[in-house]
Amino acid sequence: MSKSTKWFLVILGIVLVTGLLITVVFVSMLGTIGSGGTETVTTGSGDKIGVVELQGVITSSEEFVRQVKKFREQSSIRAILIRIDSPGGGVVASQEMYEEVRKTRESGKPVVVSMGSLAASGGYYVACGASRLVANRGTLTGSIGVISEFLQMHELLGKVGVDFKTIKSGALKDAGSSTRPMTERDQRYFQALMDDVHRQFMTVVADERGFDSAYVRELADGRVYTGEQAVEVGLVDTIGTYEDAIQITAEIAGIDGEPSLVREKKRRTWLESMTGDVTEQVRAATQEMLSWPVMSFRFTGR
Repeated sequence: MSKSTKWFLVILGIVLVTGLLITVVFVSMLGTIGSGGTETVTTGSGDKIGVVELQGVITSSEEFVRQVKKFREQSSIRAILIRIDSPGGGVVASQEMYEEVRKTRESGKPVVVSMGSLAASGGYYVACGASRLVANRGTLTGSIGVISEFLQMHELLGKVGVDFKTIKSGALKDAGSSTRPMTERDQRYFQALMDDVHRQFMTVVADERGFDSAYVRELADGRVYTGEQAVEVGLVDTIGTYEDAIQITAEIAGIDGEPSLVREKKRRTWLESMTGDVTEQVRAATQEMLSWPVMSFRFTGR
C-alpha cells in the first residue's frame, strides 16, 4: 500500500468519525427541541405549599392562572404562596390574575403574597386577592392608577413630507392616532376610559382592604409606597422577608414544622437554552408594541 493511500485512508477515517460524532450530537439536540414544558419540583418533606411567581411586566394571565388553579385543585397543596416582583402591566391580565387569586382564597385555601423589590399597580392589584400581604421594608408597592401613552408623530412626519389620509365612520374611530393631533374631544374620551378603569381598581382595593371610598381615593393618586409606608396606611398587612412569608403561610395553613415548597419549573428546549431569555423578551416587547397604546396598571418609574 502506497504512502498516499495510507494518508487517504487515515483522513477518510477521521472524516467518518467526525461526521458520526456530529450526527450523534445533532440527533441528541433534535431530541430535546420538543421536550419543553414544565416539571414539578418539590423541596422539603413536610406538608406542601404551592409557590407561584409573578415577575416582570404583566402581558398575559394564562400561565399564572393555570398554575394557581392547578394548586387550588390539588388536595395535597395546603396553601399557595405568590412571590410578586412586577411593575404591573395590562389591565385585563391583571384583573384575571386577581380574580383567580380571590377565587382560591374564597375556596378556603389560604393564599399569601410575598412582595419583592416591586409589587406596584397591576402587581398590587393581583396581590389584593390574597389572604395576607407581606412586604419587605424597602418594597415599592401601591401605584394605584391607570396610564396610557400615545405616540405623537404628526409633526415629524410633516417635516419629512409624509402624510396620512384616514377614511373613517364614527368621529372617535381614529382617536389616539399618532398621525394627527389629539383633539380635546379625544382627550375627554380617553380620560373617561381611564377614570372608569381607575374606579374599578379603587373599588377592589376598598373591598379587599376594608376601606371607605374616600380614603382609597386619597391613596390612589398613582404614588408608590415603601413596605413600611404601605403597612402604615393599610395597603399591606405585615413586614417580612420571603422566608418570613413561608412561615406565615405555614401558620395560616396549620402546617407543623418545615413545609415542603412545590413549584413548577419550565423545562427549556435546546433552542431556548442556546438563546437564553432573548426569545421571550422579544415576544413580550413585540406584543406590547402591537397592542400599544393600551391602558395599563403599570408603574413607570424604572
